[in-house]
Amino acid sequence: MKISTKGRYALRMVIDLAEHADDGFISLKDIAARQGLSKKYLEQIVPLLNKTGMLSTTRGYQGGYKLAKSPSECTVGAILQTTEGSLAPVSCLEHTPNPCERCSACDTLPVWEGLNRVIMDYLDGITIQTILDQKHELEEKHRLAAEEILNSVKGPCQS
Repeated sequence: MKISTKGRYALRMVIDLAEHADDGFISLKDIAARQGLSKKYLEQIVPLLNKTGMLSTTRGYQGGYKLAKSPSECTVGAILQTTEGSLAPVSCLEHTPNPCERCSACDTLPVWEGLNRVIMDYLDGITIQTILDQKHELEEKHRLAAEEILNSVKGPCQS
């Protein structure tokens, strides 16, 4: 399984919207600038996320996008399935029922089904809130480390 640029950018867009939720509706121009992404490319992603009810949209002056769901309700799995379609590791698992004529006698099918379950459980278990919490925790660790370094290099004349 390889996640496309569309999937990665959609994830970054949703994280950006969650981080700036207090700013109200956010323009694609602002998201693109903060994330270093093409606004045109984000315009292709918006309809996909809109279909899932993940985004709220308003037009006109100060129009833009915001999350329609809380960050704790938005999973990485849902975002990637929206942009990628199936995340199955093999094509025979992309449809139900399995269209493969060999599926009833396939010795490897349980391996692929297990891998698919692990992938989906993992991605569905990560929410945007989880990502934000991890980011804030890492930022705090960096802040404390920088503070410790600054305190250790203060000379006798500094306080």
